[in-house]
Amino acid sequence: MTAQYQVHGDVAIITLNNPPVNGLGLSTRLGITDGMAQANADAAVKSIIVTGAGKAFSGGADIKEFGSPKAGQEPNLLSVISVLENSAKPVIAAVHTVAMGGGLELALGCHYRIAAPGTSVALPEVKLGLIPGAGGTQRLPRVLGVEAALNMIVSGEPVKSEMLAMLPGQKLFDKMAASAESLAEEALAFARSVADVRPLPLVRDLKCRHPQGDAYFQFARNMVKGMSKNFPAPAKCVDIVEIATKKKFDDGMAAERDIFLSLMLTSESKALRHLFLAERAASKIPDVPSDTPQRAINSIAVIGAGTMGGGIAMNFLNAGIPVKMLEMKQEALDRGVATIRKNYEAQVKKGKLKQDKYDQRMALLTTTLSYDDLTGTDMVIEAVFEEIGVKEAVFKELDRVMKPGAILASNTSTLDVDKIASFTKRPQDVVGLQPRQRHEAVGSGARQGNRQGRHGHRDVGCQEDPQDRGGIRRVRRLYRQPHDRAVRSPGWFPAGRRLHTGPGRQGHGEVRHGHGPIPHGRSGG
Repeated sequence: MTAQYQVHGDVAIITLNNPPVNGLGLSTRLGITDGMAQANADAAVKSIIVTGAGKAFSGGADIKEFGSPKAGQEPNLLSVISVLENSAKPVIAAVHTVAMGGGLELALGCHYRIAAPGTSVALPEVKLGLIPGAGGTQRLPRVLGVEAALNMIVSGEPVKSEMLAMLPGQKLFDKMAASAESLAEEALAFARSVADVRPLPLVRDLKCRHPQGDAYFQFARNMVKGMSKNFPAPAKCVDIVEIATKKKFDDGMAAERDIFLSLMLTSESKALRHLFLAERAASKIPDVPSDTPQRAINSIAVIGAGTMGGGIAMNFLNAGIPVKMLEMKQEALDRGVATIRKNYEAQVKKGKLKQDKYDQRMALLTTTLSYDDLTGTDMVIEAVFEEIGVKEAVFKELDRVMKPGAILASNTSTLDVDKIASFTKRPQDVVGLQPRQRHEAVGSGARQGNRQGRHGHRDVGCQEDPQDRGGIRRVRRLYRQPHDRAVRSPGWFPAGRRLHTGPGRQGHGEVRHGHGPIPHGRSGG
């Protein structure tokens, strides 16, 4: 079982324990229902807490079971929620960190909910071309109000628990804990305070209405259809929330299930679910185990203060990592720092960044004109001119000054990473690193990559070293992006540029020889 059962005096605690996000797989669902049966059968138990171990209450469905018979095997999530709702003893959800999808629906099936501040709350199913399928569309409008709930369901975006707790008249959270650390203690006290309260409150019994009724839903439908274009799920979200305001709860649940199952069969949902799984598969290097030791990266050096160098520096400043930027001339350093300041100040002006955060980030940035000042940093990323001779000079200097175990990264787009690694006496420490994080400082090509999915390239050279791979895993976490690929083949590593560079060279050669473009509609021959 991936749910643990414990008793603390007169309170039973069922703890979901299915890392990393306590996905509601079959074993977890069985653990919940078995724990509920045990608690209700124990006369000494007066109330029940459901919570999650580690870094989540629950992130929802277990992606390891997507498309497998276990996903719908009894007890399915609807059955588990029914067990919670029909418990003879009060059930309190103690949510923290993450309560999304089926995890939020599970909490909505409990009689009471207490939340830690900072909890990310969401129903993200629309991002998979679906609607919530375990009562989320019928229960969330009853506890948050129609408009707030519909916004969450249509967007799929997470909202922090403290923001939701501030909504007038909300009934999602009965109590907010003072902190994540005090949640367990406060949940126990709350569970004891409601142990004798009867009748037990049920979300299904709450009224669900909107004062403008049909007019509001028509407005919402027009807005959503205009924004979602050819995706059917967002408009269906509006339809099913409208049903929540017009029909009995059980009828709404039946309609939710019908729409959910019909959307599962659409090509749009199939494509989005495939993309979801593919992105997560791309975040892993198949032959690198999850317990590979990671190198500590507590400080960064960036070679070059130009467009890309400034963007890379901002990435790490945003993550709270000190950055030391190196250039050959003071004027170039001054220009680079001025650009970073300009970009941050633009964010402050637009209200996207607070002044204190701006000040903190700039305080983490230092500059130098000497390679010798980089000695103590944990990783260095070069963003210099794309020419092998320039790279050779840079990496020979880095090999001289960087401490043992430091990661030496090249931002090269087309050059052979193994060739660059050969310029050092520590080729196992050399990696190719192509960030695709959004920065105001980075040019339009990088921003285009961001819009297309925000996926960076993490390519490892031919040299094999477990410590090197641990470094790559750490770098990936700092960029908060998946690997597009991790290869042992050298050079020209971003796949798009591999495809583009050969034809591009040929085209440039033709132009140099005076050949013009082929007129539209004709082919060569």
